[in-house]
Amino acid sequence: MAKKKTNDYGTGIPYHEVESLARVLLPKIQAFFESEEGQREFREWKEKQQEKEGE
Repeated sequence: MAKKKTNDYGTGIPYHEVESLARVLLPKIQAFFESEEGQREFREWKEKQQEKEGE
């Protein structure tokens, strides 16, 4: 029987390791974007993106 190849999306990192990392990082990323600092940085980023589109 052929061995099933898992999809690592070209990273070479096994899926289960990526998933574990995501479980650790996602709550921290969400907390940052819910904070005042995260909201401010997101607004600034969005403004820069709109300026680039207008060029």
